[in-house]
Amino acid sequence: MTTKTLNIVNRKANFEYHVESKFTAGLVLNGTEVKSIRSGNANISDAFCILENNEILIRNMHISEFKQGSYNNHDPMRFRKLLLNKSEIKKIISKLKDKGTAIFPLKLYANDRGFLKLDIGVGKGKKAFDKRDDIKQKDIQRELSKLKF
Repeated sequence: MTTKTLNIVNRKANFEYHVESKFTAGLVLNGTEVKSIRSGNANISDAFCILENNEILIRNMHISEFKQGSYNNHDPMRFRKLLLNKSEIKKIISKLKDKGTAIFPLKLYANDRGFLKLDIGVGKGKKAFDKRDDIKQKDIQRELSKLKF
C-alpha cells in the first residue's frame, strides 16, 4: 500500500513575513473538504487568519469542490475555524497587541494519525529591503552549492 504524503506549503509566507512563533492547529472541515484536500486541491497562499470572538478563523483558504460531491459539496471560500488550546490563543492575542503583527498559514499537512493540521505563524511583515536581503542570501547559497561538488 502506497501512501501519498500531503504537504501544501505557503511559500510566500517566509518571503512576506518574519515568523516569530509557530503553532499547530486543527481545522473544522466538512467531509467533502477533507476529501478534496487529500486529493491535493487546496491553496493557502492567499489565506490569512483573523481573531474573532476569541476564536481564530482562516479566510481565503481555497478548497476546490470535490468532483463526486454532488449536492453535498461545500463553499470553496468559506471561513474555517482553527482548533487551538486556550493557552495558545492567549499567547497569540498577546502577540497581536504589537502593531503590524499578523497571523498567517505556513503549511497544511496530514499528521501521522491522518488528521489534517495547519501550521500557522505569528509575525510581522517584512520591508522591501528585508526581502532584497533574503533574495541576495538565496543567490549566494545557490552559487555556493554550485561550486561544491
